[in-house]
Amino acid sequence: MALSRREFLKYCGLGMATVAASGLVGCGGSGGDAGSAAAGGSVANADKPVVFYNRQPSNSSTGELDMTTLNWNKDTYYVGFDAKQGGELEGEMVVEYIKNHAADIDRNGDGVIGYVLAIGDVGHNDSIARTRGCRKALGTAVEKDGQIVSDPVGTNTDGKSDKVKDGEIEVDGKKFIVRELASQEMKTSAGATWDAATAGNALSGTWASAFGDQIDIVVSNNDGMGMSMYSNWAKENKVPVFGYDANSDAVAALGDSEFPYGGTISQNPAVQAYLTLRLLRNALDGVDVNTGVGEADAAGNVIAEEDFKYSEDDRSFYAMNLEVTAENYKDFTDPANTLYETAQAQLDEGDSPKKKVWLSIYNSADNFLGSTYKPLLEKYAPLLNLDLEIVQGDGQNESSITNKLANPADFDAFAINMVKTDNGASYTSNLGQ
Repeated sequence: MALSRREFLKYCGLGMATVAASGLVGCGGSGGDAGSAAAGGSVANADKPVVFYNRQPSNSSTGELDMTTLNWNKDTYYVGFDAKQGGELEGEMVVEYIKNHAADIDRNGDGVIGYVLAIGDVGHNDSIARTRGCRKALGTAVEKDGQIVSDPVGTNTDGKSDKVKDGEIEVDGKKFIVRELASQEMKTSAGATWDAATAGNALSGTWASAFGDQIDIVVSNNDGMGMSMYSNWAKENKVPVFGYDANSDAVAALGDSEFPYGGTISQNPAVQAYLTLRLLRNALDGVDVNTGVGEADAAGNVIAEEDFKYSEDDRSFYAMNLEVTAENYKDFTDPANTLYETAQAQLDEGDSPKKKVWLSIYNSADNFLGSTYKPLLEKYAPLLNLDLEIVQGDGQNESSITNKLANPADFDAFAINMVKTDNGASYTSNLGQ
């Protein structure tokens, strides 16, 4: 079940005073023994804190969470964002844009608002949620076994695909058909997913040649692909593009005077990056997992209840997403340097001694992780008295990361961003040796 901050605190049943007085830890966080061991003694690798982030351990075919990995030890968690809420928010933003531009959105006047969809990774939970959320909001979703189908359609100019259906939007008494003309996974021949160049080429080449002025909207699972499609074709042809991540170039393009980017979604990266390291810090210190999150720590660090939620069932903390449009984009112009307003205070090194954290990034070329998440991690780390060793993979082979975890005994904790969501055991097996 997912808990709001207030529900989370009720579930934990421990206020800060109780934690301080007893040294106990609630809500599945670190116990006092683990804290004392981390502070002074030797800790087995298998007992060290682990946070998976950005890619939730799960079955890439079914989306089922990998609870064996998420329950690796009592200090294992996942940090991400509310993918379902974010996907639906992106879809709702597209619908709102259509309604506000009904007079000129249908470029060829055929009564059909056609959109193309760039899918990042068909086996990635967040990509799946974004595809489902957009299709749900646009009325093009088809359900199978109780879930919205998230598979690519290939091409669907006649509206007869069994993976999507035609939707309908009425604006000022006029009805428009909404149709997903095409969608595909943006994957290189070498296997790298979320590939921006592939997306740009798909739109400016294959899709533009096949559909031309039938394309009224471009939707992307992220801004890396979205900006490639915007720059390569959509801006020149004045077709709005909607992405995800609120990358700095996409946010800047929302203010473009010639033809702006359509919109994007902020994953609230300041909250995610902070939580990634904060959960490790709390486990290392043997304090309640909610310290400095839902409950202020001694330095005053705290996250507002509307900006995160905790799911007890899947041991996961989720940041809440934010809509970024031409109206509010100036508030999101520097995400890599904008720390969470009430989580910037330095921790006392006497209470939180310096510790060493091994942290992986699945792909050195990933735009969001490289340009936004990594800089935020590097800013939060010294505030939390953590020394990061960051390793980056090639986006294709898990071994490009796991081979760099040769000696886990050198580290106190681990933050893991996998290449594939199925591969949690590739990391925990290293820690169990």
